[in-house]
Amino acid sequence: MQAPIHNEAPHAKPESQVVLAARDVTKSFGAVRALKGVNFDVHRGQVTTLFGENGAGKSTLMKILSGVQKPSTGTIILDGEPVELDSTTDAQERGICIIHQELSLAPNMTVRDNIFMGREIRGKFGVDFAEEERQTRKLLEELEEDIDPLAKVEDLRLGQQQIVEIARALSVDARILIMDEPTSALSASEVEVLFKVIHDLKARGVSIVYISHHLEEALTITDHAVVLRDGNMTAYAPRSEIDLEWIVFNMVGENFDLGSPPQGYEFGAPALSIENLCVPSHTGVGLAVDHMDLEVKAGEIVCIYGLMGAGRTELMECAAGRLKNTEGSVKLHGHDISGLSIADRINAGLVLVPEDRQRDGLVQTMTVGKNLSLSSIGNFTKGLFTNHKAEDQIIEESIRDVTVKTDGPHAAIGSLSGGNQQKVVIGKMLVTDPTVIMLDEPSRGIDIGAKAEVFKLLAERAKQGLAVVYTTSEVTECLSIAHRIIVMRRGQISAEFSHDTTKEAIMAASGESLVA
Repeated sequence: MQAPIHNEAPHAKPESQVVLAARDVTKSFGAVRALKGVNFDVHRGQVTTLFGENGAGKSTLMKILSGVQKPSTGTIILDGEPVELDSTTDAQERGICIIHQELSLAPNMTVRDNIFMGREIRGKFGVDFAEEERQTRKLLEELEEDIDPLAKVEDLRLGQQQIVEIARALSVDARILIMDEPTSALSASEVEVLFKVIHDLKARGVSIVYISHHLEEALTITDHAVVLRDGNMTAYAPRSEIDLEWIVFNMVGENFDLGSPPQGYEFGAPALSIENLCVPSHTGVGLAVDHMDLEVKAGEIVCIYGLMGAGRTELMECAAGRLKNTEGSVKLHGHDISGLSIADRINAGLVLVPEDRQRDGLVQTMTVGKNLSLSSIGNFTKGLFTNHKAEDQIIEESIRDVTVKTDGPHAAIGSLSGGNQQKVVIGKMLVTDPTVIMLDEPSRGIDIGAKAEVFKLLAERAKQGLAVVYTTSEVTECLSIAHRIIVMRRGQISAEFSHDTTKEAIMAASGESLVA
């Protein structure tokens, strides 16, 4: 396939239909050029999907279009006139709103207060909380999500927090809506509802810019596709001219999959045994994990699939010691570790890569190196003294082993792309030399190239005897490196498959249908 390589402005529609445009936009951060003369059009009442690997410049371009950052050079054109977007508030007043990939909610505030933060509805006697609550309920009903407007955000699961972020953006009544990975924490049924909302918005003339690493999913709603690669726009085409192969080719230069289950060796003895496990729901009503049994052998890769609320995260967090079980046990190599602390379980060889890398996996004020060495601090400290040489060696080996792309161990963790941040979280846990690693949505918010690297890393470690358990809400990832696929539904195992099953069988067992 011949890929069109150009940076010319894509004019699939008459110029009058272009509501927002970037012309010859560049953005530099010191010596790093994130954008290199990009031209980009947003069409009225259409969905323009932006594809690209982590670090390609997608989020930088969207931050410029939404007033978060200013371009180094180039012009932003709104309704045919050049504009300077001084801030996100300025952009919102002009009708431009963005849903960021990483959530920007205030966890200690209610859902209602998060949605109306900074633009409270005023009544005769101050803030009209009743009207805000009414509008919040209406928004959540449109998204078909049963969330209490007065619930604190910190008490919601990650997927529910994502819904609140989307509701907040919809409440602004924007005419240009930028969605940066809006479905990264949503189940397939919730994605389907979001796509209905997007179709409704299009019908009202709202223009949408959509960024997603879920390529097949994005193809179902896009009208135009633009591919960024290393700060350049490498390809543009209307929906009628593109397919999955076209996207992958222009993103990474080749068409590849996420791998296959590693073969050529025998599994070892059971490494992780979960027996009759019960974990209470975070709502206090019923069980999130209901009398569940699961065994994973050394060298085996097990994938756990299910809708949000199926109990996947609660299962992982209980096994890791973050949640308490009311019945049953968690055994590591035959030894009951149910009473051990998180630190003691890590020392025993059981580690967890959490679902929310920003909140639970990384310390944002620390460097790349300090994040990597944090979990193995006992290996190079004694009392008040630190063996910096030993720590540096651990960091260097980890950066090399998990192929983190960084300016060096002293770089800020926030300077890395989402995929490289995820590698840091995985690398941090691998330096503890675990025998069992659990990963909750390890590919959330990372591109196809980074996914392939993460899954390749896990497959290689499995060959060395590491037991791997990972959860996913993307069916394609079930059919990649897993030897065995477990489907959870309402806290229990509803089905078990080998790697040669079908997407339809997996989704049917989870109680969902394919997104149309």
